[in-house]
Formats: sequence, C-alpha cells, structure tokens
Amino acid sequence: MTIETIGLAVADHIATVTLQRPPVNALNRAARQAFIDIFDMLNDRTDVRCIVLTGSGRTFCAGADIKERAGLADEPGIQLKLNRLVRDLFLSIKECSKPVIAAVNGPAIGAGMCLALSCDILLAADTATFAMPEIDVGIAGGIKFLAPHFSPSKTRRLLLTGQRVPAPELYRLGVVEECVPADKLMPTALALAGEIAAKSPLVVGLLKESFNMVENLSFRDGYQLEQMTSVAMTRSEDSKEAKRAFIEKRKPVYKGR
Repeated sequence: MTIETIGLAVADHIATVTLQRPPVNALNRAARQAFIDIFDMLNDRTDVRCIVLTGSGRTFCAGADIKERAGLADEPGIQLKLNRLVRDLFLSIKECSKPVIAAVNGPAIGAGMCLALSCDILLAADTATFAMPEIDVGIAGGIKFLAPHFSPSKTRRLLLTGQRVPAPELYRLGVVEECVPADKLMPTALALAGEIAAKSPLVVGLLKESFNMVENLSFRDGYQLEQMTSVAMTRSEDSKEAKRAFIEKRKPVYKGR
C-alpha cells in the first residue's frame, strides 16, 4: 500500500512505514500530509501493535524540501499553515498509540533528524549520519527535539554549526539505542518490533500514553499519574491473563482489552 510518497506494509502486527520520495526523501507538504494520514490510520488499526519507520534508498530523510519552501508565495497565512502541518506531522508520530521504532538507514538531516527523534526508540545503520543544518539555509528549529537527548552545549553546537554526527557517535552518547551494519538494520528493527508486539496492546498503549503525559510534570504528579495508569492496566482482561499465564508457565494470549 502507498499513500502519496509513503509506503506501508503490515505483517505479524507490525507496520513498516517507508518514506519514498527520491532522490533524498525530502519532505514537502504532500509527504507531510501523507505521513499524518497514515499514522492517524495506524493509531486506530487493531491489527497493528508496533510501527517501524524507515527511508527508501540510501537516505532516511534529507529534511524539508527547500526548493518547495523557497517557491512558496509570500501570502498572508501561508507560513502559519506550513508550520501547523509540520507540527502535526511530528505529533502524529509522537502521539500515536503504537510504539514507533526509527530505523535510520542513512542521512537524517534537519527535519529528518527531528522525524527520527519523534519516535520512541531509535536504531541506526553504522553508516547513517545526523545533522541540523537549518542555519545554513536561513531558518531555525529543533531545540525542543534535541534538548531531551543532548547536553545544552551539544544542542547549541548542533544548531549553531550544522555539525554532522555519525551514528556510532550518537550510539556512544546514548541517543541511538542500537547501531548496526546496514544490512542488519531492518532485521534488528523488526525483531525489536516483534518483541513489543508480543506484549498486551492495551498495556503498551497505556504505557506510551504515560511516556508523553509525564514528560513535563513534576516528579510527584508524574509518578501519581503512572500509578493511576497502572491501576487501569490491572483491571484489564489482558493484565489478568498475564498473571494467569505467569502462574501456569505459558505464553499469554492477549485480546487488547
């Protein structure tokens, strides 16, 4: 299945979403809207429990389509509409009820790096690179994406210089969860997705929601919210099935309720 420039394949409760806009998978308005449409749809699909996001060819995503941006008419409201579309793209991933694994197969530049950082778990090929070079084309953005992952000094250096960082260095810094040879990237991502997909979809969905909700709360409020979420999990059929399976030494059979 393909919607505009985004490929979608679903198997074994795992959705693989592939950005397919050669030659460098740059994001234009149509691609952003296609992403939003697909992630909103996957959010509600009961046959999908985990999502892998990757790019086609040798590039993950080269960021915003600068040619399209430069050609936009300077008419009232156009920049506000574009900014809203950009925000909604990242939020459609971050707020999706299904965990999203980024499988960064090549350069992740600018908005492409933000795309990867919007995902729950970040895997990368050892040949991949990351950069935020917006300053070189007279625009800015990305502080909110970088700040949770990098020190203040590194965040500023990335944004003020456009420094390109190889995936092995981000693995050393703890930003990338696994850095593997390129031919091992998708098998690694799909294996991890399968591990997550084997869990209760109800519990996984509530847990992902908790990740987002506690992000900006105080320790007390965040932990209290987690406890309330855990109570809701405990009352579910899946939670009861998990306990029975543990006692009976068998694999649980989850129904998502």
